[in-house]
Amino acid sequence: MQTDRNPRFAWDSFVSNIFPPLPPVEARDLSGADTALWPFVVYFVAVLLLVATMLGLSWVLGERRANKATNMPFESGVLSVGSPQIHLSVEFYLVAIFFVIFDLETVFIFAWAVAFFELGWEGFIAVGVFIAILGVALVYELSTGALDWGIKSRAGKPDGHPHPEEAH
Repeated sequence: MQTDRNPRFAWDSFVSNIFPPLPPVEARDLSGADTALWPFVVYFVAVLLLVATMLGLSWVLGERRANKATNMPFESGVLSVGSPQIHLSVEFYLVAIFFVIFDLETVFIFAWAVAFFELGWEGFIAVGVFIAILGVALVYELSTGALDWGIKSRAGKPDGHPHPEEAH
């Protein structure tokens, strides 16, 4: 028994095992997976053509004048007054993040409600645990004062130095 030790032969047999040769075009069955890809290709090409058309038309038809009013910010017909660099309290961001978190969790609960009968008692118990965890998180946020809008007091504040809002 003779074995061929040629590395090129070994590589060719490895590749042919992974990627078998395609049959001739006439012998292919184009009713299956090959034709299922065509709608995506057509859609992708149509999107690219639409984007190219919109960019081209805006470049051809767009105005090229630049003046002082062109570069000014415009907000609902009201001219801006003052600096756009406003320092907002972190509470605004915390409330926004909490809203997004709890809003996304309602999406999970809605998906469970849609499949309520298929999930059975296991799904009911899982959502019950999920809602309990949400409740614990909400109680924790309330206990730490993350949702309080009143005057904040810092722990370890030196005596004799009142908070700026308390001084008024």
